[in-house]
Amino acid sequence: MRWLSGPRPGDRKPVPDVRAMVQAALGGEFEVPTIDGSKTRVKVSEGTQSGRRFRLHGKGMPVLRSRQVGDMYVQVVVETPQKLTKRQRELLSEFEKLSSKDTHPESAGFFGKVRELLGGRAGSG
Repeated sequence: MRWLSGPRPGDRKPVPDVRAMVQAALGGEFEVPTIDGSKTRVKVSEGTQSGRRFRLHGKGMPVLRSRQVGDMYVQVVVETPQKLTKRQRELLSEFEKLSSKDTHPESAGFFGKVRELLGGRAGSG
């Protein structure tokens, strides 16, 4: 999502800005339109997670009774692919087999803890 900061703190307007899963995983750059009608580039690092916010200084809404311009905030929303071809499913399955807690630290942490918790109960009962 993009937020254009307004004249008062907290006065922001969200605009959706969706990125492909592959672009977020591999990193790169993308263009976003700004309030003045121009475009600016945003660099995303490899492994960017959905919800990550980027601040673009001086690209937001003009501040009332001032020459200042607010900041623009871009929030990445990662889109999960749908209607995969057979080959795409195979590639994602292969990716999953090669994945580890290093490639998925958040989910490995959460689900690993759940597995440990359930495994511990099953072993003691």
